[in-house]
Amino acid sequence: MARFIFVTGGVVSSLGKGLLSASLGALLQARGFTVRTRKFDPYLNVDPGTMSPYQHGEVYVTDDGAESDLDLGHYERFTGVTARQSDNVTTGRIYRDIITRERRGDYLGATVQVIPHVTNAIKEFAINETDDVDFVICEIGGTVGDIESLPFVEAIRQLRNDIGRANGVFVHTTLVPWIAAAGELKTKPTQHSVRELTSLGIQPDVLLCRVDRPLPESDRAKIALFCNVAQSAVIPALDARSIYDVPLQYHAEGLDDEVLKAFGIDDAPAPDLTRWTDIMDRLDHYEGEVNIGVVGKYVGLPDAYKSLNEALVHGGLANRAKVNIRWLDAEMFEHDDATLAAELEPLHGILVPGGFGERGSEGKIASVTFARERNVPFFGICLGMQMACIEAARNLAGIAEASTTEFGATTEPVVGLITEWMSDEGLQQRAVDGDLGGTMRLGAYPAKLDGNSVVRSLYGEDLISERHRHRYEVNVHYREPLEKGGLVFSGMSPDGQLPEIVERPDHPWFIGVQFHPELKSRPFAPHPLFAGFIKAALDKSRLF
Repeated sequence: MARFIFVTGGVVSSLGKGLLSASLGALLQARGFTVRTRKFDPYLNVDPGTMSPYQHGEVYVTDDGAESDLDLGHYERFTGVTARQSDNVTTGRIYRDIITRERRGDYLGATVQVIPHVTNAIKEFAINETDDVDFVICEIGGTVGDIESLPFVEAIRQLRNDIGRANGVFVHTTLVPWIAAAGELKTKPTQHSVRELTSLGIQPDVLLCRVDRPLPESDRAKIALFCNVAQSAVIPALDARSIYDVPLQYHAEGLDDEVLKAFGIDDAPAPDLTRWTDIMDRLDHYEGEVNIGVVGKYVGLPDAYKSLNEALVHGGLANRAKVNIRWLDAEMFEHDDATLAAELEPLHGILVPGGFGERGSEGKIASVTFARERNVPFFGICLGMQMACIEAARNLAGIAEASTTEFGATTEPVVGLITEWMSDEGLQQRAVDGDLGGTMRLGAYPAKLDGNSVVRSLYGEDLISERHRHRYEVNVHYREPLEKGGLVFSGMSPDGQLPEIVERPDHPWFIGVQFHPELKSRPFAPHPLFAGFIKAALDKSRLF
């Protein structure tokens, strides 16, 4: 039977529950245990795909097509365990399922209530598909005491009793702020946060205290006394120079030891942290440096491109290079060539990421033109690939009106909404006027690579699988004029109908992909496209 670790949060900062859950999963893995990590979110959206990137950050997509919380990206990057639909649930999804059951008559006319119906549904999600793992880490979103998260807190209180107290451990994250005027750290926020949690029936076993400076033993003793935990279970979490140093830092402070002690496990093997020390060695002792420009529309909130940011770092790890990312708003390139040149000339690589909507599209196209004409390594992802195809159609294939139907009616739909295609499950169909999420191609899909292509040499295989999240596709009927202009279709769906990858053989490094490779990159297994892109940028830097 799996053991459960429940992670809750009080007053926390940005390096909070998600990174704790991911790091703890990595540390348990390093000791030889199998782990699954889950996120329970209190918002009423059925899935994060309906939320603005400016409100929530990126939408992380799993192989099985779930649009999930960005914390699942942390879990995958740190543990390498592929997330599933069942690893992220929202209040909206819980309520939708309960109302569906009620309408169907499953409750036989009984009054439907938060307890037991909502809490039972949450517990069902928590224990589903967990028989094959040693530990299940359940992160409860939100802040303890908020009305939105109360059903989840109550559910995990019940669940610990259901599975047996020896099989459940509570880890609580809090803030111990430094008050400059007083010249001291204050433990009261932690005390009150734990008091709030205990008033809901949960006594934490381990406390992770966010601090910006070392936590004195006297303060650890005070927290232990007032929060009813062992002093050794008060774990300081200092600011780290990299998120990939956090597992090493938490282990040094005894986090994994205390969690295992709470389970009564005292014979676990010492962790093998070689992969994490190697990652930090590569970050600290880099042999080159590159400047990469990301030309997007959500650059005001870096979390909107969280996986992309990390995949670029991973590409640097693969090449022992430091990657300096410049976030550039595509709109500023739409009417000012001088600004375009001034911003892009110092770069060693240009990346145009995914996105939705017309805003900034002409600036992205201008960036593609700059990269193509100046021989700057270019990487287009999802919408970025589509912009590369439109740029080629307009400037090299003589199709001046080339555009995408996403931006409105056009006489030259180089990019359009594809309503039918074949997959492993058979014919897939989408309605033009369907729900926005329903018109998407979501999750992992296969692609066949051209044997003589750059991408084939990078992947080292003929058939790949990558994750998608988009509604529009490059129109395969424009393949011939685009290839005459030098843009080769080097990856296609198995049925030959959907372009997956384009590249320019006459360019140092110019690749566009319809999928999101950043979602499958790991610090200990950098994605080959990002490793190749950073290598090309390094080569470019040495020519400056």
